[in-house]
Amino acid sequence: MGNLIKVLGKDLENCPHFFLDFENAQPTEAETAVWNQVSAVLEEAHGILAELQSYNGAGQEIREAIQNPGDLALQEKAWNAVCPLVAKLKRFYEFSLRLENALRSLLEALTSPPYAPMQHLEREQALAKQFAEILHFTLSFDELKMTNPAIQNDFSYYRRTISRNRLNNQQLEAENEVNNEMANRMSLFYAEATPMLKTLSNATTKFVSENKTLPIEDTTDCLSTMACVCRVMLETPEYRCRFTNTETMLFCMRVMVGVIILYDHVHPVGAFAKTSKIDMKGCIKVLKEQPSNSVEGLLNALRYTTRHLNDDSTSKQIRALLQ
Repeated sequence: MGNLIKVLGKDLENCPHFFLDFENAQPTEAETAVWNQVSAVLEEAHGILAELQSYNGAGQEIREAIQNPGDLALQEKAWNAVCPLVAKLKRFYEFSLRLENALRSLLEALTSPPYAPMQHLEREQALAKQFAEILHFTLSFDELKMTNPAIQNDFSYYRRTISRNRLNNQQLEAENEVNNEMANRMSLFYAEATPMLKTLSNATTKFVSENKTLPIEDTTDCLSTMACVCRVMLETPEYRCRFTNTETMLFCMRVMVGVIILYDHVHPVGAFAKTSKIDMKGCIKVLKEQPSNSVEGLLNALRYTTRHLNDDSTSKQIRALLQ
């Protein structure tokens, strides 16, 4: 039967439902080239998340330096504490660019003619799994970033120090690694509440606009199908029991929310309209059935990073569910 099994008799509003084995899908020969390219990027993802999780910032050193502007030793101590952290933030930002390229490769593979998106997901299960892994990483990264104000504080201090020294005609060695142009791009990235999700949303929108011969529905149908896959797996006990890893439930929830947000950014009327191919009520209901501490960040992502939630076309019921 393969890892991707059609669930018969459950079609709702023509939305296809599948069971996708996120734990064990392996690439076929046809998938190998793209799979290897994306795999090289995803291998770094765990390390990036671990680094972000252990990011404590230089708050104490910065406070002491600001409170004692004439103490050169404290200024140097703060600078020496901040520089390696900014180098780490640069690595995170550069990884977002590689992730953007990986997403583009997957979108090209999963939407290319002559197959429809549903057929691609059946034929290229390992690539669908990688797409899911990118979304899982993205929401995990952004949840950690949103709860760590030290990132913005450290980077702001770094930029202020660079500007002050430039006014005094001094160039610090760290500028060679993070020059003004790079600092500007990083500043825009970290100013976003959910920077990785914003990167993927922009990349998906750009993919659609640049591929004018590809119907937009090919991309949005790929996303809505993934959302349906995840919802059915989460709400159906006989599919949940196939998971061998307890983390797969959270994985499915993150992926479901990620594809909803991408769909909402790319589709002209979004994910919340009645004509949407995503069962938003069902998706939100599935999330709300989980312990609140594990899904609050995901519900907030739907509340604050979607584009069409507050449109007139969004039903009062859906808005009430996300209150």
